[in-house]
Amino acid sequence: MKTPYGLRVIESCLACPVLKDRVFCNLPRAALTGLDAISSPATYPRGGVLFVEGQEPRGVFILCNGRVKLFGASATGKAVIFRIAESGEIIGLPSTLSAKPYEVTAEALEPTQANYIGRADFLAFLREHGDTALRVAEMLSEIYHATCEEVRYLGLSSSAEEKLARFLLNLRARKNSEPGQPEVSLTLTHEEIANTIGSSRETVTRLLTGFKRKQLIEIHGSTLVIKNKEALQELLEV
Repeated sequence: MKTPYGLRVIESCLACPVLKDRVFCNLPRAALTGLDAISSPATYPRGGVLFVEGQEPRGVFILCNGRVKLFGASATGKAVIFRIAESGEIIGLPSTLSAKPYEVTAEALEPTQANYIGRADFLAFLREHGDTALRVAEMLSEIYHATCEEVRYLGLSSSAEEKLARFLLNLRARKNSEPGQPEVSLTLTHEEIANTIGSSRETVTRLLTGFKRKQLIEIHGSTLVIKNKEALQELLEV
């Protein structure tokens, strides 16, 4: 069967092949059944927008496949990327709970499948399923701690070189379950990396070239190899 954008479409939460690996999806069967009943699946191409900064909150999106960039932009077009949401995450959560406008824009970095749940249905679901409400509280706590960590890194880093080194090391730490694994997928453009660390595309390109020349990293297409983790860590201590 041909699927949109070449995605492996997940038809139901109950039949999800990676159910146990995903925090929000790993719920009791009764909760999953209720979740299925109020979810509306949709697919998005690369660059597709799920919601826009300043828009009134319609509901949440559970990412089944794909990754989504969450970013804010100024009136002049300058952007800052807050984080990249991975498969299994739920986005639009803070605004849906608070009834305040979405604080970021959510844009698919690659073909993506997401289950949309309207705000009224989602809030009613949380009232009925206390275990899910607890899971949502845990997610909000994780978002808070991750945000504090990012602000601390950006505020305390003294140079773009240090910020980029920290970005690459954190990317490796988030992506790999095995500590010795040196390879990670780097699918962000230089512009998107710059928007993440508060720098410019030209600076990121120059620094990556320097890191490669010093044999700290290798880049093969979308694969990043950390060749000298210790040397990158030393940049954080300067």
